[in-house]
Amino acid sequence: MKRLSGKSQEIAQLLYEEQVALNAETVSIEEAVKEIMADVAQNGDEAIRRYNLRFDGISLEELAVSEEMVDEAFAAIDPLILSALQEAKENIESYHLQQVEKGFEDQPSQGVIRGQLIRPLERVGVYVPGGTAAYPSSVLMNVIPAKIAGVSEIIMITPPQESYNPAILVAARLAGVDQIYQVGGAHGIAALAYGTQTIPKVDKITGPGNIYVATAKKLVYGLVGIDMIAGPSEIGVIADETANPVFVAADLLSQAEHDKLARAILVTNSADLAHQVELEIERQLESLPRKDIARTSIVNNGRIVLTETVEEMFELMNLIAPEHLEIAMENAYDYLPLVKHAGSIFLGHYTSEPIGDYFAGTNHVLPTSGTSRFYSALGVHDFIKRIQYIQYNKEAVQAASQAITALAYSEGLAAHARAIEVRNEES
Repeated sequence: MKRLSGKSQEIAQLLYEEQVALNAETVSIEEAVKEIMADVAQNGDEAIRRYNLRFDGISLEELAVSEEMVDEAFAAIDPLILSALQEAKENIESYHLQQVEKGFEDQPSQGVIRGQLIRPLERVGVYVPGGTAAYPSSVLMNVIPAKIAGVSEIIMITPPQESYNPAILVAARLAGVDQIYQVGGAHGIAALAYGTQTIPKVDKITGPGNIYVATAKKLVYGLVGIDMIAGPSEIGVIADETANPVFVAADLLSQAEHDKLARAILVTNSADLAHQVELEIERQLESLPRKDIARTSIVNNGRIVLTETVEEMFELMNLIAPEHLEIAMENAYDYLPLVKHAGSIFLGHYTSEPIGDYFAGTNHVLPTSGTSRFYSALGVHDFIKRIQYIQYNKEAVQAASQAITALAYSEGLAAHARAIEVRNEES
C-alpha cells in the first residue's frame, strides 16, 4: 500500500484526484451505452435478445424466469445458505421498519389545513449483478425496503446464465420480488427505463452493477428515479495503537477483492500499526482466491496515511467521506460525534464491514466516491413520495391575500396575483 503524509486538506485533495481518475473511464464508454439504450428503446425485446447473445453468449426466447426455476432453486440450495438468508431477511426487515415515515396534518390558523401524504412508488426495478460473483444479499437489501415502503410491484433483472446460483432466485422469492427477467448490462437498465414488449417500465431503478450499468443509470435519471450512481467499492479504516493489524488487514482486503478499482484506505496515528498492517496484507493476500484482483486494488488504490492526532484522523476521513468507515479504536462508540460523512459506520475492533454487508440489517447499498456528503444508504425513504396538500377557506384567503399578491407583483407575475384577487372580488 502506498503511504501518504501531509496536511489533511492536501491529502484529501490528492485522494480526490485519484478518485476522479478512477471514475474517468465512464466518459469513454458513454457513447457506446447511449447506442445500446437507443436500440432497446426502439426495438424492445428483439434488441434485448441480441444483446443477451452478444454479451452473455446466451440465446433466450423467454426472458422471464419461471416459477418452476425458482422452485428448483429452493430444492437445490444448501440448507445452511437458506437459513442464513432467512435470518438476514429478518434482521433487514426489523431495521428498516424503523424507517417508515408517517404523514402529518396541522391547522396553523382558522380555516387553514396543511399536510403531507406518504405514498409508495408503484413499480420499482432492481438490478442484480451476474458475472463472476452472485449477490443474494443485494437482492434482500434492495427489495425488502421497497416492500416495507408498500411498492406495488417489484421487477428484478439479472444477466442470463446457463445455471443460476440458487441463492439469487431463493432470495428474490423470500424478499417478495414479483417477476424476474433474464437481462443485464446497459440494455437491462434501458428495458426497465423505457419498457419493452415483455418488461414493464418502472418508476425507479436500484441496485449495483458494473461501469456500463452505472453509466446507463446516469443516462436515464430524470426519466426514472435511481438510487445513486455508484462507483467502485471503498473502505476507510480509522485505527490507533489498540487495533489488531490482522483484523485491519483483513477488513481492507474485504473491499479490495471486490474490484481492481476498489479503494482501501487506512488512517492511523500509529507508525507501528501501519507497518504491521502492510506485512499482514502481504501474508493474507497469498491465501485469497481472488488475490489477483485484491492485489491490483491494493497496489494501485490502497493508501496508508499517518497522522499526529486522533482529531486529524477524523478530519481527514470526513474529507474523504468513505462508503464504509470502520473505527478500530477502544471505546469507538464515543467517537461517533466526530463523524460527519460516511455511508455506514462500523464501531470497534470486532465490527467488521461484512457484518453490515450480510447480516446486521443495516443496508449495504451505500454512497461511494465521496458522495456520502449528500447521499444516504438505501432505505425505505427511497421508495416513497411525499405529497403536500393545503386547504384555505374563503376567510383564510382574504386574510392572506395582501401578502400573497404583494409577493406575486414583486416577481412580475400578475396572473398569480389575479388568481387571488378574483376570489376577494367574489360577492
